[in-house]
This record gives sequence, C-alpha cells and structure tokens, in this order.
Amino acid sequence: MYRTRKLNDSLTSFYSLRFPYTNPFKSSHRYETVVGIGGNIGDVRRRFEHLFVFLQRDKRVTIKKTSLILQNPPFGYSKQKDFLNSIMILQTSIQPKEFLHYLLRVEKRFGRKRSFENAPRTLDLDIIFFDNRVIKAKDLTIPHPAWHTRESVIIPLVGVQK
Repeated sequence: MYRTRKLNDSLTSFYSLRFPYTNPFKSSHRYETVVGIGGNIGDVRRRFEHLFVFLQRDKRVTIKKTSLILQNPPFGYSKQKDFLNSIMILQTSIQPKEFLHYLLRVEKRFGRKRSFENAPRTLDLDIIFFDNRVIKAKDLTIPHPAWHTRESVIIPLVGVQK
C-alpha cells in the first residue's frame, strides 16, 4: 500500500513500508555509499520492493536507509514514461570499481537492457557518493557528475540525510 503526495504538476512522492526506511542496527561493512535507483518500464514500485528484499538478503551490503519514491519527468530523451526514483544508503566492504560492477550485475538481474543513452529502463542504479571519495576514471566518476542538477536525486536525498 502506498501513500501518495503531489508535490507539484510534475512531481509526486510515494511512501510505503520500505520507502522510506531506516535500519537501526550497526553494520560491520567498512564503506557507506549513496545509490540512486530509478526505472520507468513495468511495475517499478514493485521492482523497488523486490530490490530491497534482494539487497537485504545479500551479505555484501547492508541497507542503512531508503528515501521516499519520487515520480518525475524523464530528462535527455523525453519521449518516454515518467521515472520513479529513490535513494538507498548502503554499507559495503566492496571497493568502488568492484561495487560499480556489482550494481551492473544487479541491474542485469532485474532485466536492464542498454540500448541508448537515457533510454527507458527497468532498473537504473547509480553511485551518487561513495564514502566521501572523489574518483575520476574512464568508467566511474564519484560523486556522480550531475547529482546536484537533478530533482530525482535532490528531493529523495533530503529525506535520508542525517
């Protein structure tokens, strides 16, 4: 069951049992990472719930917090359905580049197919921050280069900050 709140003409927030969520227990994992989650193909809210359960069962990560779910218009390629987006704060002991590969495998498990930039997708997982690190590599930039310009990140992020 979801509670809905219209923020304006183009933004709607959704709340459920797992979004937002706060884990009261300590984790033995070393690093904290902020991951943006999104999608616009199929039943995305249900997919987010399944992702939550999948990650909760994976010993390589601990879910510390999740944000509300935000429905917002697409950017880049605009001829597609609105996106649902949320934020997860995870703890892990995996190094950043390997963590990126881990997230890519999770996307694939949830049906992600890459066709073109900003294309519709079942699930998109982006590392927004990773333990206060700054990384500029060919395949990985942390913090995420556009995080501060996207409502899809800023609005959910406000709800999970300490």
